[in-house]
Amino acid sequence: MTTFVNQRDGIFPSVCPLDCPDQCGLLLHKEDGKIIKVEGDPNHPITQGNICNKVRNMKERIYDKNRLQFPMKRVGAKGEGKFEQISWEEAIDTITSRWKKLIDIDGPESILPYSFYGNMGNLTAEGMDRRFFHRLGASQLNRTICQSAGTTGYKYTMGGNIGIDPEDTIHTKLFIFWGINAVSTNMHQITLAQKARKNGAKMIVIDVHKNQTGRMADWFIPILPGTDGALALGMMHILFAENMVNEEFLQAFTVGHHELREHVKQYDPLSVSRTTGVPVEDIYKLARMYGETTPSYIRIGNGLQHHDNGGMSTRTIACLPALTGQWLVKGGGAIKSNSGFLAFNEEKLQRPDLLINKETRVVNMNEIGKKLLELDPPIKSMYVYSCNPAVVAPEGNKVREGLRREDLFLVVHDLFMTETAKYADIVLPSTSSFENTDFYGSYWHHYMQIQQPVIESYGESKSNVEVFRLLAKGMGFTEDAFTETEAEMITRALDHPENPYLTDIQYESLIEKQYVKANVKPLLPGKLPTPSGKIELYSEKMKQDGHPPLPTYFPIVDDGDFPYLFVPAPNHNFLNSTFSNIQKHQSLEKEPRIHMNVLDAEAEGIENGETVMVWNQRGECELKVSVGDNVLPGVIVSQGLWANIPGTKQLVNTLTPDRLSDMGGGATFFSGRVAISKL
Repeated sequence: MTTFVNQRDGIFPSVCPLDCPDQCGLLLHKEDGKIIKVEGDPNHPITQGNICNKVRNMKERIYDKNRLQFPMKRVGAKGEGKFEQISWEEAIDTITSRWKKLIDIDGPESILPYSFYGNMGNLTAEGMDRRFFHRLGASQLNRTICQSAGTTGYKYTMGGNIGIDPEDTIHTKLFIFWGINAVSTNMHQITLAQKARKNGAKMIVIDVHKNQTGRMADWFIPILPGTDGALALGMMHILFAENMVNEEFLQAFTVGHHELREHVKQYDPLSVSRTTGVPVEDIYKLARMYGETTPSYIRIGNGLQHHDNGGMSTRTIACLPALTGQWLVKGGGAIKSNSGFLAFNEEKLQRPDLLINKETRVVNMNEIGKKLLELDPPIKSMYVYSCNPAVVAPEGNKVREGLRREDLFLVVHDLFMTETAKYADIVLPSTSSFENTDFYGSYWHHYMQIQQPVIESYGESKSNVEVFRLLAKGMGFTEDAFTETEAEMITRALDHPENPYLTDIQYESLIEKQYVKANVKPLLPGKLPTPSGKIELYSEKMKQDGHPPLPTYFPIVDDGDFPYLFVPAPNHNFLNSTFSNIQKHQSLEKEPRIHMNVLDAEAEGIENGETVMVWNQRGECELKVSVGDNVLPGVIVSQGLWANIPGTKQLVNTLTPDRLSDMGGGATFFSGRVAISKL
């Protein structure tokens, strides 16, 4: 496993570790033991050598002068960022001694892990860490900040994270990119769409912001935030009314089409237009294009699920391909996530059996600010890794206030002194993915990939797996689960007979080939993993869970008496807060801005390029304005989670609500409201 590390010069296979559906195959060029170039692997069947700016410039991040090299302890005030170097021995002893005392006095649930997928490696994100915190008995974290609402909603319709093979979309004739800026967040789906467009395919983009994807569409449809489900129901109304549904498919492969036909009569185009901001004639045009074009494909994005109604909206859109029978046509159907095809054995990797108290409390990560300030009994220690909640989590002022608590023992394991790390008592240096052994599964394409270490660990940095082994030893844990090698952990995780798609994917085949495709066949004809085995337009399970069994539109929650809906969307050169601290990426992105409709700007007396205060009951930001027609009146869109530069007020998640979505405990980042004031 150290072959690549020991070779000081050459070109070595790798995989992009970022939280992105494309999960590109990479080639790393080394000279004198250091990476000098990152390029795409031209032989990867999906990504074919094309990579984005984020990973292309990864070497700047790996060798950045501010990267952490040694463990450190805080010597200044929380948030001040004053630390001094210590040894790993002192760091582990400090952490485990403090935790032993907390367990004796306050119980293990006074300790909380806080992490997400800053590195998508499965060992890094949900391996030895889960084993350790299960065995510790710590409070459990509900990791729902990204896709849980939509995943739950889609599952009610289709039974799991399953969709069409993206490689088949070269045959598609109509693409609908719904709530996804795919140019920035799923670029290879755009590449496939461009190939199909050369053969006459059309590309529609439905979004709240005319971003890079919207600008390259054949037709961009602006929509008011949180109304996507209403638009889908309006399309269904027209499809049924004008007999553009596939009756044979509905009869053979769905449950509830008779009930749905009656139900959607209430969603007439005029009412839907008033709700969504989409003109009546455009609703008819969209429905007819969808009803008359085969194969058609909907790429369901993350954006629309970050609303109070995000789960139901995703569930509703997922019903559309069934109405026209697209699932039986090559290049037809939908994708929300394809991670179900590469699902590994989580129990063998995470070892939930190590958790003795099965009633251990669970904390939703979206509510971390509130929980740090209000939970009783309180969280007394938090261990943060692969995440930066001081910038990323909603209600940012609450989060940072909670991190400032003097009685909170905070440990952060990261590559950089992040905004969160500045509040820490102990900071641990983390390896990059290129220094680790790990395995990766895309949540869009069907290839599993492996990462072998290519470079030596930077300074004294250690991987998540290494650190949790040390912590387990320091706590006196003797179970074999904490001595397994990375190779053994991967082997166990891929031993999953319940997932027939993994039959060709083993540790050995990944080492030999670098990437292996899941044994995936078309979903239909066949039995789906829903209770009925069919597409559930009517879901009895939803009814049992307290939701309407048919797709239903609910407005987003009243967020206060503020004039503008606020959507903090991603930008092109950051991934959440990752890269926001790197000068190269800041220069590529230029500066943080908000986008505002020209009519709103005229009413407010605001000119393009002015700096304004954006505020609500949760806090305030100061940002420059881009005035134009890229958003509808009444909508404000920002892009990117910028680093907290002293003297600025640009942490936009200060303004976002920490309410939970309608299902799945998801985030509602995009359902907030703001006001704007001239400075």
